[in-house]
Amino acid sequence: MSKNSNTRATHDNFIDYSAMKELAEQGEPLPSRVKELCNKARELKGLSLEEAAELLNVEDQASLKLILDCASFVKEEIYGQRMVLFAPLYTGNHCSNNCLYCGFRTDNKDLKRVVLNKDQIIQETEALLKQGHKRVLLLCGEDAKHPLEQTREAIRTVYSARHKDQGIRRINVEIAPMKTEEFTQLKKEGIGTYTCFQETYDPELYKEYHPTGMKRDYLWRLTAMDRAMEGGIDDVGIGVLFGLAPYKAEVLAMLAHANHLEKTHGCGPHTISVPRIEPAPGAPLTEIVPFQVNDEDFKKIVAVLRVTLPYTGLILSTRESTKLRKELFHYGISQVSAGSKTDPGGYSSHSDENSQFTLGDHRNLEEVVSGLVDHGFVPSFCTGCYRMGRVGNDFMDLAKPGLIKKFCQPNGMSSFAEYLYDFAGEETRNKGLKLIEEMTAASDDPLVKERTECGVRAVAQGERDVYV
Repeated sequence: MSKNSNTRATHDNFIDYSAMKELAEQGEPLPSRVKELCNKARELKGLSLEEAAELLNVEDQASLKLILDCASFVKEEIYGQRMVLFAPLYTGNHCSNNCLYCGFRTDNKDLKRVVLNKDQIIQETEALLKQGHKRVLLLCGEDAKHPLEQTREAIRTVYSARHKDQGIRRINVEIAPMKTEEFTQLKKEGIGTYTCFQETYDPELYKEYHPTGMKRDYLWRLTAMDRAMEGGIDDVGIGVLFGLAPYKAEVLAMLAHANHLEKTHGCGPHTISVPRIEPAPGAPLTEIVPFQVNDEDFKKIVAVLRVTLPYTGLILSTRESTKLRKELFHYGISQVSAGSKTDPGGYSSHSDENSQFTLGDHRNLEEVVSGLVDHGFVPSFCTGCYRMGRVGNDFMDLAKPGLIKKFCQPNGMSSFAEYLYDFAGEETRNKGLKLIEEMTAASDDPLVKERTECGVRAVAQGERDVYV
């Protein structure tokens, strides 16, 4: 495989979707088999594609509970009680695609089209900084009016914004697939993870849902992560939009994609996102969802992903309700958006008239933080691994033997303490500091305990951006 070629023939279709559908149609495993698979998953080495397919076919309530309990165990062992927080930042909604499930689609003539200028991006970033955010996901519509250079300038602008001498510390990016050399240029801007959703891996349904626009090219989108990694991007994030196709085959195709990246590039996806279709003005597929995924199946999806790919971050957006998000935190989710706006300019104008989709969780950042603390989770704003070079293969080399926790827990605690001192109300601050104290005291690793105490103490004494 050439690392320099940028033609669309460079990469073949590595997803045999018919095979995924066949795997998804096998019968339900016996309870004894489910127990066997869960015991294997508890070894924290993941499961095969075929084994994941077995778990996806479980319907028996007792067996489902076993899978959820297993996912909780895996989540706790690898991630502890940390939950990474971020916010999406939309810089524009011009789009030449006609995706039938998206409010930004080109045929939605009722949408007011916006591209933020530099001053507006600064205003949006400052609004996020004033809430306490340190990580953002930068997004825009897929359109020639928003070329790569404009995205690069937007990244620089976001990084330049300041509130009380503090800025955004890590920008992840979700933009249209590009050529290899363009990804190399994007890498130079100091981004974290490059994310791109396939939406659906079913090639026939993909064509149906994308009637016109650049996005209609299934293979160009499918091979985007190969070009990104060949272009030097260390961490990539994949995902589907659940509801576009039967969920079992979609999960298996995502896992096959992850396996392909691991085999080809030596490192699988850093994150997997699990959005479901939500109502969006001007998007016909959101009115009658083709393959609706109910809450119980959604919990199973998250749990199976967690036990199959234990070291991959699972991202949940504010599409979901507050109640369901709280449940899914226990079953494998490790990163969540909070206080989100899905329209360009939404944070500084407090509007949502040009949103891409409808939100289910409308809480602001502090309300999300407070709720996490009430359930024993430590909200983390950490960006230490990116900035210390613990990315891609290096991250996985630490994650798989369990060594990453020696960095993540101290960094998560110190970044949370910083939020508590600088942004939280008195009630949230008091209970947050109490949680930090209790969890630090309960640590059975002397190094982790020492690093946590030192970091939190430094923050209390006025230092900021403390990490190891």
